[in-house]
Amino acid sequence: MEIIGYLGAILMGVSLGLIGGGGSILTVPILVYLFNVNAELSTAYSLFIVGLTSLFGSFTHMRMGNIHWRTAIVFGIPAIISVYITRHFIVPAIPDPIANFGSFQLGKDMGILILFAAIMVLASYSMIKKGKPKADTTDEEIKYNYPLILAEGLIVGLVTGLVGAGGGFLIIPALVVLAKLPMKQAVGTSLIIIASKSLLGFLGDLGRGQAIDWNFLLVFSAIAVGGIFLGAFLSKKISGEKLKPAFGWFVLIMGIYIIVKTLI
Repeated sequence: MEIIGYLGAILMGVSLGLIGGGGSILTVPILVYLFNVNAELSTAYSLFIVGLTSLFGSFTHMRMGNIHWRTAIVFGIPAIISVYITRHFIVPAIPDPIANFGSFQLGKDMGILILFAAIMVLASYSMIKKGKPKADTTDEEIKYNYPLILAEGLIVGLVTGLVGAGGGFLIIPALVVLAKLPMKQAVGTSLIIIASKSLLGFLGDLGRGQAIDWNFLLVFSAIAVGGIFLGAFLSKKISGEKLKPAFGWFVLIMGIYIIVKTLI
């Protein structure tokens, strides 16, 4: 199963390099079902893996000038604070079991997996739907709605902290709507935000003494990063936008499968 798991790491990286995101949503299922890592630790590993792969994925966007640094800072700070607090204080405080319903017991790992699967279903919708293309024009001054930005950052940070997902499906629409960024800049800027909040959120786990298998984590991450460069190469020959809906359906099926498998 480990070989299949490492192939999954390549697939995750390829999807990031090919379609610009989404692959990180597969990290936790790969760790849980193919490497038998418990759900809580998987979300911690996922933060490191997602952060590192997003950082490498952002390099191309940096060279192309697709990162709006001021927006990344304004959106990133509340998300970083939120994810760190979530990992350092909230996740350890979640009881196990979370609740009892007669003979049914909702354990902590079960609750994390169900929440993660729900996030997968939501993320799949953003990949499957066909939005109207937006004009890539904007050198107009960006006016920030700070209360909305704060709320969005706190929500994205909470989601990232709880389930270890990057949250690009929440960040990119927010950058387009709230910061009026063109889609290319929104994607590039989101990768920097995801990288910073995920890696700093991972420090929340280290700060509370979480045991980390660094050999495994670094090998998995290196394979995923290699997949990014493979995906970037394939993107010159294959349209990532055409593949995105198909990948979205795959993520949707995986999300439903996790819910069913966890509950039954």
